[in-house]
Amino acid sequence: MPSTGDHAPTFDATLGTSDHDDFSLADHLGDGPIVLAFFPGAYTPPCSNEMVALQERIDEFHDADATLFGISADSPFCQGAFREEYGLAFDLVSDTSGDVIRAYDLEIDIPDLGLYGVANRAVFVLEEDGEVRYEWVADDPTQEPEYEEVIEAVEELYSAGI
Repeated sequence: MPSTGDHAPTFDATLGTSDHDDFSLADHLGDGPIVLAFFPGAYTPPCSNEMVALQERIDEFHDADATLFGISADSPFCQGAFREEYGLAFDLVSDTSGDVIRAYDLEIDIPDLGLYGVANRAVFVLEEDGEVRYEWVADDPTQEPEYEEVIEAVEELYSAGI
């Protein structure tokens, strides 16, 4: 799992849209801080709560020139519907293969929900060059991040001009 000071694994995937648009993390490096918010599955209560909470803070991310991406193993169609239903103004990245989830060492199973090979809930804040400046990984996938800590990490990068 990438830790603070490591360079985050770059990856290619698909955006959560009905158009199956390609996504490459490398294309976004150099554009300001990047926030990667991994979540187990669309439409589950904790994941819905987290994505809505991030959406409620979207202006703070934008004010710090940060780009936010949600990442899960859900299909692009599912993510597109999820994004639309909750009015999310940030992109969701579909990792149906699980390659990104495994690259970040976040793969978990939640047998009670019938979920296998999904992402544990985690947030990484990356510098423009891809260095991890903040990391948080849930001890339990129902746990949500400390949103103010995430915002503070992004604002520190912005104020440092990184």
